[in-house]
Amino acid sequence: MASAQTLPVFREADYVIVGGGSAGCVLAARLSEDPATTVILLEAGSRDTSPYIHLPVTYYKTTGPKFVWGYETAPQKEQGNIKTPFTQARVLGGGSSVNAQVYMRGLPKDYDDWRDEFGCSGWGYDDVLPDFVASEDNSRLSGPLHGNDGPLKVSDQAYTHPLTYAWIKACQQAGLPYNSDFNSGDPAGCGLYQVTNRAGRRSSTANCYLHPVEGRRNLDVLTGVQARRITIENGRATGVEVSIGGSAKRIAARRDVIVTSGAIGSPRLLLQSGIGPADDLKAAGIPVVRHSPEVGRNLQDHLDVFMIYELTGPHSYDKYKKPLWQAWAGLQFALFRSGPVTSNVVEGGAFWWVDETDPYPDVQFHFLAGAGVEAGIADVPSGNGCTLNAYLVRPKSRGRVTVTSPDPDAPPLIDPNYLSDPADLDRTMKSVRLGRRIMAQSSLAPFLKREHFPGANCDSDDELEAFVRAQARTGYHPAGTCRMGPDAQAVVDTQLRVNGVDGLRVADNAIMPRLVSANTNATAILIAERAARFMKGNQA
Repeated sequence: MASAQTLPVFREADYVIVGGGSAGCVLAARLSEDPATTVILLEAGSRDTSPYIHLPVTYYKTTGPKFVWGYETAPQKEQGNIKTPFTQARVLGGGSSVNAQVYMRGLPKDYDDWRDEFGCSGWGYDDVLPDFVASEDNSRLSGPLHGNDGPLKVSDQAYTHPLTYAWIKACQQAGLPYNSDFNSGDPAGCGLYQVTNRAGRRSSTANCYLHPVEGRRNLDVLTGVQARRITIENGRATGVEVSIGGSAKRIAARRDVIVTSGAIGSPRLLLQSGIGPADDLKAAGIPVVRHSPEVGRNLQDHLDVFMIYELTGPHSYDKYKKPLWQAWAGLQFALFRSGPVTSNVVEGGAFWWVDETDPYPDVQFHFLAGAGVEAGIADVPSGNGCTLNAYLVRPKSRGRVTVTSPDPDAPPLIDPNYLSDPADLDRTMKSVRLGRRIMAQSSLAPFLKREHFPGANCDSDDELEAFVRAQARTGYHPAGTCRMGPDAQAVVDTQLRVNGVDGLRVADNAIMPRLVSANTNATAILIAERAARFMKGNQA
């Protein structure tokens, strides 16, 4: 730490934000609204210039090394010690630049539980709803639950594949009612997801929050800047040591350092800075600055399992793999800003029960009118397929993130500890059976030829258990590793200040006491909106 203090100051601002992802872009835009306040936003990755980021349909092309960290899990004990990729964004806009653009907030009860079960006063649903509304510009919905004046463009799908409509009818035939607004407070049923794109362009937080205000003289956005550790003097965060072009430099913060590097990156940076469980830090050779036992603990994630079906013909987006159909889709987009290029592919959704004793839906489905992008799965023989994904929205298993070396360039150890709670295994198996029941309905019968994966031979409880253990993967929704709470063991307090270190906050999905019951990007935006208000002195 001492050597970091001797580095010359490269840049200085009132606020230094570490991580230009979903939350970081929101914070940079909100804090720089005051022209008397200076803000520096640091992003390790590149700017979001690739067309693959901005065209909704090509999000699957953003998972390569140009846009994400090359992380993988630690060996998963309950999955035969397999290691699987653990994608985390590394580009301006973060997850909002590479995700499938599904707009979901979770259940009202998720936030009420943060308040009532975890003691996070001011974070109940009635408290956070105004921030959701303020962030949103919804193309269809309005009223007390939805906003129309916020930066984030939320829309109905510009194009929906006919096979998705057939799937939604199949859900209804299986007993799931139609739901026209999953964010109404009651997500039960099936329907079309609203999405964070509009007019054929992704609505990332970089596009909606940051880029419109980048001309502000009090805001600097620096990409290709890797944070190495937070500099701390006399118990106060004073800035960030960074690597720029291989050279170590120091960026000073006059007020606060705000870490918005996600549920993996944020605890990693705190640990590299000497903030975390003392025994873990000593084992990694890192001097202990502040013993904070829960940094990196409480890792939660949705564990995704998928079913792939072969079709009777070219009934899905897979036909657009052929050059002729690609040309046609490109022409339709160029002329009319419509057609398949405007689709996020993950069009159909459903929330339902596999545990009927749970008062709220406990499984979420995503239907994709296409197949062939799942790593390690053999292509559908005919080349025409569709995919149904399922995950438990409130998993019980808990894992951790830690570091094993004082070298800030060494990758973190990511152990989600999937299926460590037996209930997760049982209910994930049941979610496959429920998904199969939906896919067996008559509205899909003309289109489906057979189940390609896991296949008809996987049917007994033992076979399904083996399938889940071998094939379940991250749902890309890690959370909880810098838990918020009122107690001394919590990493941050309810205003997102790191306990025991002045001038330091964490403001992203790492602070969730418990993972929300749906996709998580909207919650990251919510957390950043509230953090900005806290720092501006508006507590309401």
